Amino acid sequence: MANFRDVISYYQSYKGMALFSIFMSCLFEVIDLVVPYTIGQILNVLSDQPIDPIISSLTDAVESWWQTDRRSLTLGVLLAITFLVTVVRAPIQPWVGPWFHWLIALGSRREQTDRTIAKILSLPLEFYEENNPGRIAGRVARGLSNHTWSYPDVAGQLIPKTVRVLAIFVMILVLSPATALLFLAFFIFILHFSVRDLYKLISKEDLLEKHQENTESRTSEIITNIKTVKAFATEGMEWKRQHDRLRREFKSVIQGIHLGYVILGTKQRTLVQIGEFLVLVLTLRATLGGQITLGQFITTLTVSNMAYSELEPISTFMEIFARRYSSMVRFHEFMQLPLGEDSPNIFAQPVPYKFEGKIEFSNVSFSYDGKRSVLEDINFVIEPYQTVALVGKSGSGKSTLVKLLLRYFSPSSGAIYLDGKPIDAFEILGYRKRLAIVHQEVDVFNGTLLENLVYGNPKATLQEVEAACATAKVDDFLPLLPQGLYTIVGERGLRLSGGQRQRLGIARALLVNPDILIFDEATSSLDYESERAIQVAMQQIQGTRTTIVIAHRLSTVREADQILVLDRGRILERGTHQDLLKHQGIYYRLNQIQEVITH
Repeated sequence: MANFRDVISYYQSYKGMALFSIFMSCLFEVIDLVVPYTIGQILNVLSDQPIDPIISSLTDAVESWWQTDRRSLTLGVLLAITFLVTVVRAPIQPWVGPWFHWLIALGSRREQTDRTIAKILSLPLEFYEENNPGRIAGRVARGLSNHTWSYPDVAGQLIPKTVRVLAIFVMILVLSPATALLFLAFFIFILHFSVRDLYKLISKEDLLEKHQENTESRTSEIITNIKTVKAFATEGMEWKRQHDRLRREFKSVIQGIHLGYVILGTKQRTLVQIGEFLVLVLTLRATLGGQITLGQFITTLTVSNMAYSELEPISTFMEIFARRYSSMVRFHEFMQLPLGEDSPNIFAQPVPYKFEGKIEFSNVSFSYDGKRSVLEDINFVIEPYQTVALVGKSGSGKSTLVKLLLRYFSPSSGAIYLDGKPIDAFEILGYRKRLAIVHQEVDVFNGTLLENLVYGNPKATLQEVEAACATAKVDDFLPLLPQGLYTIVGERGLRLSGGQRQRLGIARALLVNPDILIFDEATSSLDYESERAIQVAMQQIQGTRTTIVIAHRLSTVREADQILVLDRGRILERGTHQDLLKHQGIYYRLNQIQEVITH
């Protein structure tokens, strides 16, 4: 569990500037107390009562070079001090306080945003398979925002105002020790139960934060699957689910939190009023008893009221910080998530590898949870420039095998070799740069078609793009797009058909000129025409590099040099299309079933 020290560690690089700006803010809060002091001294002068020795000494110093009556000179000194504290201070304070506070807050936000993006890019794939993107985005956004807004409040308000109250206590202690002890007792008591109640409310805020993440997670799912929602006319159902979830949050958490803050504020205000009244009684008694002057009475009463009036903003800032604290803690916990074994150094320059493309799986077994095996004793060799197909029922381990090759996960046992070397011996960014994969669902960014095509190779020339488009049959539909390569394809490529996205994915993979190209169910959900176009593209690629094809539709893999048939995590058959048909095993039965379906 993160703590307050973890939260403030995000400002470590601004430590010097932060200490300076906090010191100056505190200094101005203390200097501000000079005004009620000088007013009290002015009252003493006007009522012919004794003034403090320090004011008398200053008057003596001025009187040595400016001769006038003593009373006027003393008033002039007091007015000059008041002028310096108020008028001269006014244009300086914003630049040494708020300016630096916001400079630190915004600078820290920039740094933390950079680190957050690096963290998001460095977390293992497993994390994203287990967590909803809406939940992640919500946690990160609130954490960054609350870090930004909290620093100026804490450094520019909460700390300086607390120092101001302590300075007032010292001031009252000099003027009236009994009043100071009463003031201190009330202040400590109010602070004690305020911190105690806020600590309880923070735990409720943490629960609210989790509820909000759940709501954002579901909202993200609705947006992602909006076509399905509309197709099944379930808008009303989704609205009701979210409505009920928000209502439960309001009743169980929000009302409890808000009620807690209202009760806390009520107790604080009541005790403050009692404290102010008792201070008035004590100082009035001391004045009538001749223990303090009229000016000291006014000064004590004024600064004590100032102190008690500061309790409300201090409490407000503590409340605001408490509301933000949970999200900042959860943000810190996100930033401390462990990286994967092969998480890349995203700031490093990838090693420029060039592979022949010989792949060997040697006694490879794998389990996601350490209990149930997904792959068992996998052994095979793919020679350079061969095309090898992986076929089998859903859940047989085909995609997991590819994830191991891409180093998303490490084998539980055994080893994978590329050109005779263990794949984990290669620098991971450089290694992955030499592999490319075309997924069943091609990921498309909301930009132009050209931006998506060159995503893996931003330096690709227009001639290279056109060549890749020709091979991948992108040029079949390119003339149909309103702006050609510069057409905006929409979020997740929604303006393109499934076949068009697949061809985009193939062209994008070709543009990185990989040594190993992987097709993961690239034609499983396409119509016949799109499937044929992609099959032609795949045939043109065959023999130009090592190619791995995962397929349900066996028509895609008939030309493969080798077909591996997986079932329940094991390779049960291997050979060419004709060899496996002659064997009349699993592959033969799958082929028979698909021929019946297609006919």
